[in-house]
Amino acid sequence: MHDEDGGPRDEIDTVAATWRRDGLGEPLIAMLEVGKRAARIDSLVQQALRPELAELGLTYAEFEVLTVLRRSGAPYRLRPSELTRSAFLTSGGTSNVLQRLQKAGHIERTANAGDARSRFVQLTAEGLRVTELGLAASARSYEEVMTGVPPETVRAAADALREVLLVIGRRRFR
Repeated sequence: MHDEDGGPRDEIDTVAATWRRDGLGEPLIAMLEVGKRAARIDSLVQQALRPELAELGLTYAEFEVLTVLRRSGAPYRLRPSELTRSAFLTSGGTSNVLQRLQKAGHIERTANAGDARSRFVQLTAEGLRVTELGLAASARSYEEVMTGVPPETVRAAADALREVLLVIGRRRFR
């Protein structure tokens, strides 16, 4: 797809044309485009990854929790509140995911010797094995989705989005 100037267009450009027609200003349109394109890229990666995660018996949210535990380093153990924060889930969502992962044998909950009121969540050996398989599937999915995009374009996009997140990422919204 190309615009009147002959430049490339994507599905977000079609939506942006509607926003222009409706009288939205260019600064707001650019902000909306950033959000829509980031969401669309995430959606495409998740679409590519979900079938492989399903073969491992995982949902995307479960995989996210397992990868957060894996990133914490040995012994792959965190408090539930740390998991919630790092996996960008709600506390209720984290609780449901943890129940399913424990039932599947991927995590165990252990006592916190330093605080009797809290517990740790820790990867089991099986959980670590499944996480490693999921990470390999994730890498394949990203490579599949990003095939054809020049590496310098991917790097520029990653750097530009970092700049956006450095400004807005620490804000809390209702």
